[in-house]
Amino acid sequence: MELSVFNIKGEDTGRKVVLNDAIFGIEPNDHSIYLDVKQFLANQRQGTHKSKERSEISGSTKKLGRQKGGGGARRGDINSPVLVGGGRVFGPKPRDYSFKVNKKEKQLARRSALSYKVQENSLIVLEDFTFEAPKTKNFIEVLKNLKVCDKKSLFVLPESNNVITLSARNLQGTNVVNAPSVNTYSILNADVLVMTERALEVINSILDK
Repeated sequence: MELSVFNIKGEDTGRKVVLNDAIFGIEPNDHSIYLDVKQFLANQRQGTHKSKERSEISGSTKKLGRQKGGGGARRGDINSPVLVGGGRVFGPKPRDYSFKVNKKEKQLARRSALSYKVQENSLIVLEDFTFEAPKTKNFIEVLKNLKVCDKKSLFVLPESNNVITLSARNLQGTNVVNAPSVNTYSILNADVLVMTERALEVINSILDK
């Protein structure tokens, strides 16, 4: 499949790029996408949640009432979970939510996500660009020219570019990443994927294995 290459003015340069069918033209595997996105979101969790159980509550350990004859449940000391201010039963404890997903599975998920974007006509190929200085105004102009102002967009660059990243940092709904670190979640979370020509080459070298 071929796509036209645009410049930052939104004009067709007349050049075309051929997309690798092994990356952008496969039958998407939804289960691989599910596993990769689930792992990504799980890795974002701190896992520092904690509540106190009855042994950790500060309070007297004196038995409040006798074992039998009170007409109610046996409740022990004031730290009992059945009393207000008592410990919590089976409360959350600090834990690590991360889990392993095989490398080939993750690559299949990224290829599937990219194929979905091509099927939805949501992939724009942009010729390589940069700015002289970080200016949000310049980046907004690019978004207007590409007609993606009102959409969530993900710009993929071949490598880190501090000038472009700072220019887009304050724009809600716009993210800038470098090609080696692009992940399945960020691809699917964007309405439009904007990829530079050299970023496309980097993606090909990473996923065409």
